[in-house]
Amino acid sequence: MVDEERALSVLTLLNDDIRRRLYHFTRRSSRPVTREEAAKEARISVKLAAFHLDKLMGAGLLEADFETPNGLRRRVGRVPKRYRPSPVEVRLSVPPRRYDLVGEILIDSLRRTSAAEPAMDTARRVAFERGHQIGTDQRERLRRGRLGAERTIGEASDLLEDLGFEPVDAEGGLILRNCPFHTLAGKDPELVCAINASFVVGILRGLGNRTVLAELVPEEGCCCVRVRPPSSLPTEESLA
Repeated sequence: MVDEERALSVLTLLNDDIRRRLYHFTRRSSRPVTREEAAKEARISVKLAAFHLDKLMGAGLLEADFETPNGLRRRVGRVPKRYRPSPVEVRLSVPPRRYDLVGEILIDSLRRTSAAEPAMDTARRVAFERGHQIGTDQRERLRRGRLGAERTIGEASDLLEDLGFEPVDAEGGLILRNCPFHTLAGKDPELVCAINASFVVGILRGLGNRTVLAELVPEEGCCCVRVRPPSSLPTEESLA
């Protein structure tokens, strides 16, 4: 899957009717296609087809080779360039959504559910572990020990921005303007908000800080979680 910036570039590229038609043609084909075949499909010259196909390849949407297909005799001269779809997945959502992330958390939770632990607790634990790993990886990249509150909030903001939460500064902490799991949150807010809170707490603890809080503060138009600087009255979520 490509990131949002690259997805916008790809969508701009596919806004051209010819390129979009050529891309769909290669995806529908059961084998790699030549420039001549693509030109015939789009009813354009081979030279123009080559230009657009190479643009699609440059964007990572197509791959190409000069191999002779199995069962065919190689002709004298240069083997024609053959194009096939790349495994790149293009997805764009405004505001950004990360259903892949919450899906992975839920799948891992199902695999690890047992009679000894309620399903909600398992989901919270798995979400915390996933966030903790992300925070730990960031701390190791920084090559620093435990971070203070201010630095933790700054690093958490960068991570949460990359994950689609759209954090903004607020009273020394962060308001998360977007819920990357928005549709699912509408169907089961208790479960998804619990996953969100545990995930953000995991990031903070993975960064090496145990005083910055992640609290459930539902607010219309925002994620249910708010990151706050240290408080004398931490919540249950902030102590996870």
